[in-house]
Amino acid sequence: MGERLTHDKLDWNELQEERQQVLVSWPTGQDVDVDEAVAFHKQLPADLNFAQCLSRAKTEGRTLAQPRAGVADLNSHLQLLLYLQDEGEADLLPTTIDSYTRQNRYEEAEKALAESVREGRSLLNGFPAVNHGVASCRRLVESVSRPLQVRHGTPDARLLAEITLAAGFTAFEGGGISYNIPYAKRVPLEESIRHWQYVDRLVGFYEEQGVTINREPFGPLTGTLVAPCISHAVAVIEAVLAAKQGVKNITLGYGQCGNVIQDVAALQTLTILAEEYLRAENIYDVEITTVFHQWMGGFPKDEAKAYGVIALGSATAALGKATKVIVKTTHEALGIPTKEANAQGIRATKQVLNMLQDQVFPENPCLAEERDIILQETRAILNRTLELGEGDWALGAVRAFAAGVIDVPFAPSTFNLGRTMPARDNEGAVRFLHWGNLPFPKEIQDFHRAKLAERGKAERRAPSFQMVIDDIYAVGQGRLVGRPR
Repeated sequence: MGERLTHDKLDWNELQEERQQVLVSWPTGQDVDVDEAVAFHKQLPADLNFAQCLSRAKTEGRTLAQPRAGVADLNSHLQLLLYLQDEGEADLLPTTIDSYTRQNRYEEAEKALAESVREGRSLLNGFPAVNHGVASCRRLVESVSRPLQVRHGTPDARLLAEITLAAGFTAFEGGGISYNIPYAKRVPLEESIRHWQYVDRLVGFYEEQGVTINREPFGPLTGTLVAPCISHAVAVIEAVLAAKQGVKNITLGYGQCGNVIQDVAALQTLTILAEEYLRAENIYDVEITTVFHQWMGGFPKDEAKAYGVIALGSATAALGKATKVIVKTTHEALGIPTKEANAQGIRATKQVLNMLQDQVFPENPCLAEERDIILQETRAILNRTLELGEGDWALGAVRAFAAGVIDVPFAPSTFNLGRTMPARDNEGAVRFLHWGNLPFPKEIQDFHRAKLAERGKAERRAPSFQMVIDDIYAVGQGRLVGRPR
């Protein structure tokens, strides 16, 4: 695929042969009928369309709350969703997909699903939508009164997208970079980007028929000290790649870092950057919304302390005016949460969101400086990426990762250079101890050096890898910055 990869729009008619191959790769794929699916989508009430709910929230300045959730069996999953809707008061609902499906291992998912039904408990860490097929997935859509989104982690989500969109799901998460680099070890970027262009072209086809499907690249990436410029660069590239295939409604994500000023600045700059680079491609008809992911790193085991982490994430989402927030639970350190813990996390989040809805984070010099730093860093990465791709974003992304121009910390992918090393500064903002081949100008490099030197002076130690380790464990131990004990 290599050099033939391009960001150009795929021809729908030429794609039909590939679609047939995808649909026959597992028996349930043969139940997909896009014309029937379009007709089903069109008769859904507006309240069940994810994109329309997000647009309304954006206009009204509200932040919506959405959990993660998924179990193997259809009835159990439906009961879980209804519980989170009714008891948790969730504004938007997920269907989190299991790990076998994420790796296209449908036979193993089928066995585990059968065992789950026999044992009366989920032996999968999510809902195997491909195995359930169109009719069963549609039962979910018809039984809940909130819009449904597919959340997963799949480098090749073509069949999953075909089945869930045909079933009536109105939002689909992921992207060719964000669901490869942090999730897979040996999947070439050319391959995953092209597979996700298929997904986006499918969404574009629904758009052409008058059905809006929301697309959401995965913002947090590895979820471990990812500086805003890295996640923003990936988000913007995935937004442009999706828009090129005809996607019209895109939600860009960012994972909480913990320093409130940095996090609010990150949310404020995300839309600015996306719209700037879309306009540069002459794309003006895409609506951009934002999602803030509550803390993705290690959580305290103590439930009361975990609520503190959730509350900080909720407050930041509200003050940063995110369109939605992905909610965590007090069981994060313990494993898969109970439905009760999940519902409590949503209600706690909504209490904070409601209390802060009418408050505005005050403009101040620190916030302005942080916004400026994020904009400079992200533009440097994106402009170099476009240069490497000779004007083509798909090709540019592949070459940028190969050159380390985009470099996600702690990612398992062999196609990620892994030369960046993040650490917190003295106020807890994420900076770079090593920036590898990120194309930062000298003044930005000096800024990071100075910020970490300031912390080193306060802690009476030289900035080093030990700081990184301390920072990774800090929140689980009750702090944001990993100070020496």
